[in-house]
Amino acid sequence: MNGVHRSMWRHLVNLLLFACPPTRLFALRRFLLRSARIDLGDGVCVSGRGWIYGPGPLVIRSGSWLSPGCTLYTHASAQIEIGERCDIGHEVAFVTGSHELGASTRRAGPGTALPIVVGDGTWIGARSVILGGVTIGKGCMIAAGSVVTRDIPDNSFAAGVPALVKRQLRR
Repeated sequence: MNGVHRSMWRHLVNLLLFACPPTRLFALRRFLLRSARIDLGDGVCVSGRGWIYGPGPLVIRSGSWLSPGCTLYTHASAQIEIGERCDIGHEVAFVTGSHELGASTRRAGPGTALPIVVGDGTWIGARSVILGGVTIGKGCMIAAGSVVTRDIPDNSFAAGVPALVKRQLRR
């Protein structure tokens, strides 16, 4: 399945999932998402009212939970990978794409895309934004409303706009 067909199929799957109750029918959701070439581990729960854009690679490992309203902007050259046993809060956005800085006549220059990696056991609070090129380590906690623009080391608590490490967490 090429990128255009995959993207169209994902939109159809998004529409079907949008019609389902937001926190029910997880087995059906997994079946439909796998049919859209999304790599889901065992027991993954992707709640409704969210959306997956683009044909890019998306991996969600076993036991992870995505709350209602999560949006994932995939790109063919930039994978999004969410580790095992992660909890992703309401309306979190994963954005792989951006632009180079352009001339004053159009500041959004040529498009770019960078991968996103979220380590095992991480908890991302509601309405956070995770930008491309970021790796969030294992066992992290990202406070609600944070914008993650740079890597976060393992077992860290990060918060703010942009998100900064506030302290190390116990293992």
